[in-house]
Amino acid sequence: MAAPMSTNTVELGFIEKVDNCRLFSRFFPSKVGGKPAWLELKNLPKHDELICQTCGKPCVFVLQIYAPVPNKDSCFHRSVFVFLCKNTECHKRNNSNSFLVLRSQLSRTNQFYDYEPPNEDEEKPENHPNPEDFETSLCRVCGCLGGKRCSKCHTASYCSREHQTIDWKKGHKMNCGDPGDLGFLFLEFELVTEPENEGDEDQQSDDEKYSKYLESGADEKTQDFKIEELQKMAVKETKEDKTFLAFKKRVDKEPEQVLRHQRGGQPLWVSNDNKPTAEDIPPCSCGSPRQFEFQIMPQLLIHLNVDSVNESIDWGTLLVYTCSNSCDEGPAYHKEFIWKQDVSSHQPDME
Repeated sequence: MAAPMSTNTVELGFIEKVDNCRLFSRFFPSKVGGKPAWLELKNLPKHDELICQTCGKPCVFVLQIYAPVPNKDSCFHRSVFVFLCKNTECHKRNNSNSFLVLRSQLSRTNQFYDYEPPNEDEEKPENHPNPEDFETSLCRVCGCLGGKRCSKCHTASYCSREHQTIDWKKGHKMNCGDPGDLGFLFLEFELVTEPENEGDEDQQSDDEKYSKYLESGADEKTQDFKIEELQKMAVKETKEDKTFLAFKKRVDKEPEQVLRHQRGGQPLWVSNDNKPTAEDIPPCSCGSPRQFEFQIMPQLLIHLNVDSVNESIDWGTLLVYTCSNSCDEGPAYHKEFIWKQDVSSHQPDME
């Protein structure tokens, strides 16, 4: 079972290969790719809740994080799911219409899971609860709610005609058998987290370091700075430059991070452009304001393998905002808000 994320410190997420039997819903995983490990197993989001706002085609599961809210009984189990459209033409600069976020939560006592945590070493696949146990059919292509069935075998379920067509072309046409790996989903990994370790000295800005140097009156040779570094600090930078350099400097300490989580904290901006205002972030349907919860880093793109010859899916960072009250009203899967911020057009690449 994934460890609950702290709300006081920044938790960094890293990709790790693992036996996929540890990524079932029963273990409350944080993970990337594959099919969603749904938390609430009975009332899954409907097809029209999982479609791209641009092209209307079904979105694909990207990742989920297990993030309970301490001291709130109804959030003893809590997961946030992120989906995206794989159609590269739908991905526009600083536009998040091709992404969507859902939140689900359960109390410790619920109809799906045992009160005590599972023993990963003793659990058997046949003991894992899944939506089928509650008469819920899953699309065998993407793992979302399947409302359509194959007219030939009457057993294979699909969320949409698009996914039925994918399965048909990949072999279902021949034998209505197991689809195997259709090559449609993203590769599956565990998402492991650990607190960000940031020293006090590293938190100082270049301007602060340079000011301290000037105030000290000490000889250059006694300082920890190289002369070229001091010269660089002295050069007047634009706000855009400083924002991007601060992002890169922070990320370079843990260059393999793919996610940063700090519910109620502040995001690490990749650009000074296209920052959301309070008016840009809509309140939850319950009326509570939304707050920052986590951001997805551009390093995840390497693992998703979404580059193509002419176009590719890309982002500077994806910022996820969730209900500050983590409300229980409404559906089992609450729609939350995501903001896409790209690197400024005049900035160099992250490499």
